[in-house]
Amino acid sequence: MGKILVIAEKPSVGRDIARVLSCKEKSDGCIIGEKYIVTWAIGHLVGLLKPEEYDDKYKRWSLEDLPIIPSQMKIKPINKTKKQFNIIKKLMNSKDIDYIISATDSGREGELIFRYIYEAAACKKPFKRLWISSMTDEAIKKGFESIRPGEEYNNLYYSAKCRSEADWLVGMNASRAYTIRYNVLLSIGRVQTPTLSILVQRQKEIDNFIPKDYWEVRANFGDFYGTWIDLENNETKIFDEEKADNLVKLIEGKKGRIKEISEEEKNQAPPLLYDLTELQRDGNKNFGFSASKTLSIAQSLYEQKKMITYPRTDSRYLSSDMIPTIKSTLKKMNIPIYSKFIKSIIEKDKLPITKRIVDDSKVTDHHAIIPTDTVPKLEKLSEDEKKIYGLIVKRFFAVFYPRYEYTITKIITEVEKENFITKGKTIRQLGWMIFYKNDSIKKKDEDLELPLVKKDAEVIVKAAEKEKKQTSPPKPYTEATLLSAMENAGRFVEDEELKEQLKESGLGTPATRASIIERLIEVGYVKRKGKVLNPTEKGIKLIEIVPEQLKSPETTGKWEKDLTSIAKNKMDPNRFMVNIKDYVKYIVDESKKSNLKVSFPNESQEKNNNSKTAKGLGKCPLCTKGSIMENSKAFYCSSWREGCKFTLWKNSLERYGHKITRDMIKKLLKDNIIKGLEIIRPQTGEKYKADLCFKEKGEGMVELVNQERIN
Repeated sequence: MGKILVIAEKPSVGRDIARVLSCKEKSDGCIIGEKYIVTWAIGHLVGLLKPEEYDDKYKRWSLEDLPIIPSQMKIKPINKTKKQFNIIKKLMNSKDIDYIISATDSGREGELIFRYIYEAAACKKPFKRLWISSMTDEAIKKGFESIRPGEEYNNLYYSAKCRSEADWLVGMNASRAYTIRYNVLLSIGRVQTPTLSILVQRQKEIDNFIPKDYWEVRANFGDFYGTWIDLENNETKIFDEEKADNLVKLIEGKKGRIKEISEEEKNQAPPLLYDLTELQRDGNKNFGFSASKTLSIAQSLYEQKKMITYPRTDSRYLSSDMIPTIKSTLKKMNIPIYSKFIKSIIEKDKLPITKRIVDDSKVTDHHAIIPTDTVPKLEKLSEDEKKIYGLIVKRFFAVFYPRYEYTITKIITEVEKENFITKGKTIRQLGWMIFYKNDSIKKKDEDLELPLVKKDAEVIVKAAEKEKKQTSPPKPYTEATLLSAMENAGRFVEDEELKEQLKESGLGTPATRASIIERLIEVGYVKRKGKVLNPTEKGIKLIEIVPEQLKSPETTGKWEKDLTSIAKNKMDPNRFMVNIKDYVKYIVDESKKSNLKVSFPNESQEKNNNSKTAKGLGKCPLCTKGSIMENSKAFYCSSWREGCKFTLWKNSLERYGHKITRDMIKKLLKDNIIKGLEIIRPQTGEKYKADLCFKEKGEGMVELVNQERIN
């Protein structure tokens, strides 16, 4: 009897699985045991061919050659990781292997990674699927006890394949078409361009906003204050200063009466558990973390520290089969720092589980993010990891707490036939809000405690004043609010029926939204200033030139919905791809017809101005024909019009504490490596030494290798 080959997505996960399966013999690119051999990918080992690999003529960018729509999309191993691919291929096709278990990440992208390897290796052996949501030893063991048939995930693969091919077709054709048309290197994407459009639209609203002065009049009744209100229109703003002045004169020192007292009892259910997008929002709101940084920290907490469940989830619920695990997890988390919060939960005879916590119908590939069923080892976490873990723990506890209950009291005071409103809040039960009561810095007027007053009681206006204010423009997007906008693409759609359909879809997926935001910054379309994201002139102009369908969240939202339908076996993948190809033809035709006179002065000016100084930087390592040149945002190849895609953005290493300089480029072009670069790991803040080199076939992208911690 032969062995079983297990393929993980990355080496660290492979080593964990090997340990659980008692595989101890280390070999080249794998670990061998009595029953299993565990090997691993290094992310994507196989990718789609580039246009020029279908036909040499595509090396030169030409409008006449567009659209590029291969009759069949082909794949091939990525050169940089070909050695590991060959190891897996040999193992897959070895006569000593009976069948294969795919242990790549349990999601759309993980499925694609394995299937592409399987196809490129021309493997015909049966395969099964490991599907887990936690990387603890116990979870891995349970996963191997309930291995699933590989074909159960065919539809997920078709969805992933369609997403990959659609992104290639739209991005490749649109980027080439508009780059050629406007003579400047433009990056256009199926998801990134509608996301940019959201930012640009908001910027236009801010730029076009004309602030308007208004006044509010406040009356001091001694024990409490009241603000003038037009009860008919429920409006406190006065846009005429003279009217505000007259009102102050009218009421000052006058008697009034309590005209109305009303009390409204309110309550708020605990928030739902975290999915990735909500966690990224809170990471940004609470700590200023980028979506990318929060994902990186969460991935570390999942893979390395094994303290949270699978983070790349879009569900905020747990499944019913997890109820015993929930109880066990809560008991294991009863350590001194948490005991005062957890005691009231675990002392209950029965956990207060509701449909807001456990709902099988709302769990997709993975359940919500919660702590794993292990005793927390907080001392092993970095400061940033403690912050994100703290959010997850707080939310996990909060969902089992009672509702937050309070009473809103509203007092209407009448003076000289003018009405003044006062609001206050009385908390009846703090409930789950105990975890969040200090999160809000600003106190609203209605949070104030009010004195006891009776209807028709007489009051005197001890003082009155007008306060000048101004109407505010819409707020620029932060990563937190942009993530919400991406998640709810339907809100940008006017068609009510379509808006309803798009409720379950958005721009990108929880797993890809962070990288989309980073990409927009990388290509110079967006600048990050603190928490705020601002579109640049280049980004604004790009949105001006592309057709509505290319920048519309509606189009991409529909596609995401279709991809979800494919994964659920509710849509034919071929039909989806036919629609994408028709769309690509339309985009190319529109670019040819476009007669908008929009120029990108900074970009093209910089290319011309810097050409002399940049020629001396060195020969392009990608095409070997052009010279590496410089503009304010990037280094690029002088042969870009001939199809060379070399682009290295100066902010590529910003998150590691470095900006790419001319001297660094010169050294990279000369020696192919910069050794011993001191960096700061964004996910942990720890100092490391690393070597910097170009990614093989990376079109100018760089990577940090041989990373070593500095003690």
